[in-house]
Amino acid sequence: MALALWLPSMAQATLPASAIQHVLVISIDGMHAVDLRQYVQSHPDSTLASLAADGVEYTNAHSVMPADSFPGLLGIMTGGRPAATGVYYDVSYDRRLASSEAACKAGRLGTTVAFDEAVDGALDARGQRTLKVSRLPRRAGSCKPVYPHDYLRTNTVFEVIRAAGGYTAWIDKHPVYEILRGPSGHGINDLYTPEIGGDYEGEQVKAADHITGSIRHTEHYDAMKAEALLNEIDGWTHDRTRHAPIPTLFGMNMQAVNVAQKLVGYIDATGKPKPGLEQALTHCDSLLGRMVKALRLHHALGTTLIVITAKHGNAPIDRTRLRHIEKSALADAVNAAAPDALAQLTADQGALIWLHRSTDAARVAAALRQAAPRLGIREVLQGPALARLFPAGTHDSRVPDVVVIPHAGVIYGKPGDAKLAEHGGFDDDDTHVGLLLSNPHLSAQTSRLSMPVSTTELAPSMLAALGLAPSRLQAVKEEGTAVLPGIMWPALAAGSH
Repeated sequence: MALALWLPSMAQATLPASAIQHVLVISIDGMHAVDLRQYVQSHPDSTLASLAADGVEYTNAHSVMPADSFPGLLGIMTGGRPAATGVYYDVSYDRRLASSEAACKAGRLGTTVAFDEAVDGALDARGQRTLKVSRLPRRAGSCKPVYPHDYLRTNTVFEVIRAAGGYTAWIDKHPVYEILRGPSGHGINDLYTPEIGGDYEGEQVKAADHITGSIRHTEHYDAMKAEALLNEIDGWTHDRTRHAPIPTLFGMNMQAVNVAQKLVGYIDATGKPKPGLEQALTHCDSLLGRMVKALRLHHALGTTLIVITAKHGNAPIDRTRLRHIEKSALADAVNAAAPDALAQLTADQGALIWLHRSTDAARVAAALRQAAPRLGIREVLQGPALARLFPAGTHDSRVPDVVVIPHAGVIYGKPGDAKLAEHGGFDDDDTHVGLLLSNPHLSAQTSRLSMPVSTTELAPSMLAALGLAPSRLQAVKEEGTAVLPGIMWPALAAGSH
């Protein structure tokens, strides 16, 4: 009934008359604020420099924590942090879901929730990768599968814009990014999610022909997705099979910088890129140039707000701080403190720990603090300290029991891991990302702003630019998320300079 009521209202709604008719969001995954600033300075003829000349650059922007792709992108598109969205990582845990239909019918609740390439299914009739239903968690009671969009607790900007009569599209790296459709399941008209494969950066036992094992292959992958986005600017669906309007909200992520940071990294602690990383940034810039050219060709550049940011950074920038520690050592410490207590350990640049019995949390936290030097741990959060980071309430079924924050440069991984950087943590290199908003109407406001901002402020800002009320976003209302400072949003929507 709710869906039946929602769809007619969406069809009858009309977007307000705003000078901004389109929002294009590009996440250059891994791009730090220093990467953006140094590239603009050293490449004055680049597309990024041109966009910065007609825009506002936020030099002290931070992603949500932990700085992983899933919560990072959801922060941008919902205005909420993990405590509001209910999504802490792409692989997490939920105490109220079951691992399978059989477990659900038997009443066995509590399961790892893996929303990564592990749940990929077969190709559909259009050649798009589907999700394998048997690998999805099950909801207690009905035992129905929980798709990623079902898992999200708050609505998205895509849903708000569709409900207002807009047309939406998004392109990303895994089929699980259908989570952006939002709880309604209908937020995106045109979704394209070609699988990038596993995380093979620096993986010594895998061939470099995997996409993320090679900067060049990843650039080709980004270019393929950019072609799909150019189709959308040209007035087609991403696969160029049907005519469609230029989307009201659309965009994609780029992966080459992320891969290059992990494979070749930086020359020094100032963030000067090595040649491979420099080339990856230039490749992203060239794709952006094609998008800007296409928007100009279709007389849509002046009516498009272009957002350049990143879901996350990568750490460490300073290679001398790099220290690899096997993830299994964390698991061993947890199990030694509380045998059979570990339900799920998710670790990269930080670690999230879920326990079968939350009463074991204090004992596990104490053991991890005692083993801190050996495990590279700077801080262990549990109890009130954890609640301040994730204010989700003690009865939330998804909040971790313990969070490990390592010293800068520590990466928890598999044996033989050779990657030079990783994300998913809490330090500045993980979270301090580039953020640039560009539109010709902003030329009179051209500036670099240094006040602290969050990428969660993008969601209400995008709605404000389109003349829509930010309060239509549930997470914005729940967390009091503000619009980005320094821009007169009503004036931008009205086309005033």
